[in-house]
Amino acid sequence: MTEQKATNVHWHEGEVTRADRAKLLGHSGATIWFTGLSGSGKSTIAVALEKVLYGHGKLVYRLDGDNVRLGINKNLGFSAEDRAENIRRIGEIAKLFVDTGVIVLSSFVSPYRADRDLVRKLHEDAGMSFVEVYVDVPLEEAEKRDPKGLYKKARAGQLKNFTGIDDPYEAPLKPELVLNTDRMSLEDEVAALLDLLTRRGVLPA
Repeated sequence: MTEQKATNVHWHEGEVTRADRAKLLGHSGATIWFTGLSGSGKSTIAVALEKVLYGHGKLVYRLDGDNVRLGINKNLGFSAEDRAENIRRIGEIAKLFVDTGVIVLSSFVSPYRADRDLVRKLHEDAGMSFVEVYVDVPLEEAEKRDPKGLYKKARAGQLKNFTGIDDPYEAPLKPELVLNTDRMSLEDEVAALLDLLTRRGVLPA
């Protein structure tokens, strides 16, 4: 875990609470964390869910792997250490959004279990909702889809530290939801997510 370097810093509480913001918005904030192989369908599901939630009048924002790496995490590569810092930063960003009452849809390969568990702990220690969604698809299917041509490059040795080829993927042990995108329609996946969010109290019944 990254250690606190700055000294003499203290959290400053405001007078508007998380509950106040939830009352204003009509729903609670939460982080929905989509994890799975590249090409599993994480971003596709998040985009579809974002559109549906917005259509229902919910404040929702999507954090996507490539998008974040083009901005705040542009100085990070794909080593195990950089991947860990990438996920840590995203977890802290997601927490800020959740504190404002936003439903955050985070789509990241996030291959290491310890990194995802850290983000879960960050949320749970702060009393925030964290929902891990395992977007499960066989490697063969993900490689067949290969929407960005990354598997082809990895197989050719042009891309190092690529998850599923020369870097491991550690599947979640107890995710809140598993979506098998090789066997489910996008509509069914979104419906399963809406049902889960309602049962967990993120969305009103």
